[in-house]
Amino acid sequence: MALSRGNILKTYNNLYGKIISFENLVLAWKRARKGKTKKFYVIKFEENLKENLMQLHTELKNKTYQPKPLVIFILRDPKTRVISKSDFRDRIVHHAVCNIIEPIFDKTFIYDSCANRIGRGNLFALKRFDFFKRKITGNLRKEAFCFKADIKHYFQEVNHEMLVEILERKIMDKEVISLIKQILNNNAQTSSQGDWGIGMPIGNLTSQFFANVYLNELDYFVKHELKAEYYIRYVDDFVILYNSKKQLEKWKEQIDSFLKNKLKLELHPQKSRIIPLSKGVDFVGFRVFYRFKLPRKRNIKKMNNKICEFEKGEIKYANLMASYQSWQAYVKWSNSYSLRRDILKKIAKIKYQKIEQSIPVQLHFLSS
Repeated sequence: MALSRGNILKTYNNLYGKIISFENLVLAWKRARKGKTKKFYVIKFEENLKENLMQLHTELKNKTYQPKPLVIFILRDPKTRVISKSDFRDRIVHHAVCNIIEPIFDKTFIYDSCANRIGRGNLFALKRFDFFKRKITGNLRKEAFCFKADIKHYFQEVNHEMLVEILERKIMDKEVISLIKQILNNNAQTSSQGDWGIGMPIGNLTSQFFANVYLNELDYFVKHELKAEYYIRYVDDFVILYNSKKQLEKWKEQIDSFLKNKLKLELHPQKSRIIPLSKGVDFVGFRVFYRFKLPRKRNIKKMNNKICEFEKGEIKYANLMASYQSWQAYVKWSNSYSLRRDILKKIAKIKYQKIEQSIPVQLHFLSS
């Protein structure tokens, strides 16, 4: 998808007033609370909603706003990740910033940048993979290869100075840049070389957006410098499909060099490799083969873990079925009919076992 030169070169000023306007803060609050209306911290903030939003507006206007410390917790789902949770009022600020500047940068993103964008997502990426697979193999008649890559410790290694430099190419408003620096510095770390100002918290809306801005540099390098046509990126996972393994090896070296020299990142040595498409490629939650797709084993394990929780009485049947509906809506995009049927049978069997076990207790209660 071609980009106009105007989209790339156009810069923006006088944005801070739009970000901190009361109307934008109201919109940001609505988006921050979506799906969380029953959370205690949302209910508490909304007890004095107008006053709290006005206070936030005043702090931003007077430059007295200070983000609160992040709450850090470990999530194992299924791999272990450190999640940093911002205070609810700070999340409103994150949405306020993204409401105004995200549309500016989204115009410059390549068509196959698939994560955290309206009209995109993992299923969009999966469909593009299938489309490219057919193109590069002559409708599945020829062998081809995939360079499947992952950036090592991506969110922990994003360089703040470089990110701000990229943002400043389009955002000329110094007040906006200052606010962005505040958000970034709320989770700043020191690199192994002693440099201050690296890393973004996994979980922040701004981190998801900045992740796309930062790696848009890689996207342009791959598409416009290397001229790699069959390239898809989903956050820090990306693939390039081609019918020449030798060419992919050359591109791999060039990408690794670009990441190290331009973005202070590097490819993950174990997770970045060239694979024949016939062996299947792990991408956006699926194992993609020539003529079929399967869900990743860890996605199946995740559903089985929920069933075990139900069997042990740790969650209710309604919660289990909500998890199943969400899970099956995702895995149905693969060749998984038998798997989904077997999982549903397993749930039904455990449910009826629980009913049978409860009958003697009910009879004893009625006879007493």
